[in-house]
Amino acid sequence: MWEYSDKVREHYLNPRNVGEVENPDGVGEVGNIKCGDALRLTFKLDGNGRIADIKFKTFGCGSAIAASSMLTELCKGKTLEEASQISNKDIADALGGLPAAKMHCSVMGQEGLEAAIKYYRSGGQITSEEGHEGTVICTCFNVTDIEIERAIRENNLTAIDDVTNFTKAGGGCGGCKPQIKEILNRINGPSVESAAEAVAEPRMTTLEKIDKIRAVLDQEIRPILQKDGGDCELVDVDGNTVHIRFTGMCAGCAFAGMTQVSVVEDTLKKKVLPGLTVKQAP
Repeated sequence: MWEYSDKVREHYLNPRNVGEVENPDGVGEVGNIKCGDALRLTFKLDGNGRIADIKFKTFGCGSAIAASSMLTELCKGKTLEEASQISNKDIADALGGLPAAKMHCSVMGQEGLEAAIKYYRSGGQITSEEGHEGTVICTCFNVTDIEIERAIRENNLTAIDDVTNFTKAGGGCGGCKPQIKEILNRINGPSVESAAEAVAEPRMTTLEKIDKIRAVLDQEIRPILQKDGGDCELVDVDGNTVHIRFTGMCAGCAFAGMTQVSVVEDTLKKKVLPGLTVKQAP
């Protein structure tokens, strides 16, 4: 489904610095297990103020493990000022790149490090939760407007799907997509999203649309899901909204929201209509 570099595979299969530093100077906790990704980062400074030891515990996919492992390697021996300059792009580049749909794993690493440094500089008074600034836009993955704005500016994002790839915002129910679009338009100007939406969609009857959706599901999407023991079925098509139901291993999976967007919705947009939106039926 995704192509991974040799570095990603190496750090996934043999992660460095797994565990927790005893009596740490810095502690950072980001993400949420309920949302599918969580990271706990701890570090210890030496007498010169450099990171002498740093370890991580993560709950997530192989990319999350690899990104966390690489982050700890990049941090060793650095001062906090130097470590604070490490960006999600630095993490991804050091891994030889990450699939677009997995860039949020590198962002989680960057945020975990920032939270741990903030904890240290506050004397242990600021917890990761208290340091969570901004207004929550995506309630499915607890992503704030500040996090979305930062991802857009630092990574030159121009589309809602890009924001989802880097932050997971919009990867659940999709109800926050209009707000994400507003933020994109405010930062980049309305022409970016409007130009994409202005592309004329091919005309087809409702029956033609349903038949084409069903064909793409059966021929391209379901075989991908079935490789991992999952599956999905078409429940309904209401205008440009496609309602599906995940079955097998996909039912109740913590990553179902990401699969809904990065596999099902993206494929249907490319193969059927650019304006299609996918939602999970109860």
